[in-house]
Amino acid sequence: MIEIDGSFGEGGGQIVRTAVALCAVTGKSVHISKIRQGRPKPGLAAQHAHAIAALASICQAKTSGISPGSSEISFSPGEIQGGSYEISIGTAGSATLLLQCLLPALLRANTPTTLSVQGGTDVQWSPTVDYFQNVFLPALQRFGAKASLKLEKRGYYPHGQGNVVCSIEPSELQAAHLESTGVRNASGDRSEMEISGISHCSNLPENVAKRQADAAAGALLEAGFEANIALEVLRLPSTGSGITLWSDSPRVHIGASSLGKRGLPAERVGKSAAEELALELASGASVDVHLADQLIPYLALAGGSYSTREISLHTSTNIWTAEHFLERKISISQKDISGKEVMVLEA
Repeated sequence: MIEIDGSFGEGGGQIVRTAVALCAVTGKSVHISKIRQGRPKPGLAAQHAHAIAALASICQAKTSGISPGSSEISFSPGEIQGGSYEISIGTAGSATLLLQCLLPALLRANTPTTLSVQGGTDVQWSPTVDYFQNVFLPALQRFGAKASLKLEKRGYYPHGQGNVVCSIEPSELQAAHLESTGVRNASGDRSEMEISGISHCSNLPENVAKRQADAAAGALLEAGFEANIALEVLRLPSTGSGITLWSDSPRVHIGASSLGKRGLPAERVGKSAAEELALELASGASVDVHLADQLIPYLALAGGSYSTREISLHTSTNIWTAEHFLERKISISQKDISGKEVMVLEA
């Protein structure tokens, strides 16, 4: 049985999600201790327990310790079963983080799978549903994954109640080389890179979504990029707002998002997302810092390469976790792209 120290590196729920996902794919059992030891509320959060329990059901796993607050778990996988599943996280727990935990296994299932997940679609510390759909999945498809997502209803913190449907086909993963294009926010020269986005709000004044979008578009224009940002004004069981922006290119997988909160002007929300996106595009890398972390399991499973602006603690922790299960090693090197240094990950 593989032993994982859940307090290593970033020390959050990501170690647990990656470990059980690769456990299901490789058939290797795992014991994880010291889960989220350094967090204000140590142990599994409810959303982590829901994700592990869902994966256990999908791969007929034998488990122990799968409950909120647990500081250690064991997970021994069986056969992965595709099919139709309905999963309710029960809170505004992230639907996209749950999907990222289940996807590696379901791509190896013997039949197609449809997952209907109820929870939070636009919540802090996780990919927004629009990022998942327009940045993460297109990059994953470069590795040969056949998966798509439909947003049925948004869900904001704290009430959640959003719903997404993810369709996954059995897929043979392949090495993907996501090459840098050297996109830059050239001073005075407008980049030809197209930027798309969605600005949304629920149960708030209609102008909130527009103010977010206008501020984002203005900040991007100053950085040398034109943006096409759609607006969504909604009436849902949950209240909130947010904006997600992404590079509309088959080669560059870069996105950024920002969520509204009480007391934060809509203009600040939009500008924050735009500034993050411009920073990532300026690096000339092929994926953004967050995606570099999220793709680690697939890089370790299938091989390939991509570049990113910097190596985050999440990324280095995910590499460390993956190497417990897979023989393929991931190397990190520096490369000059249009006069800027980027970090290249290769396996």
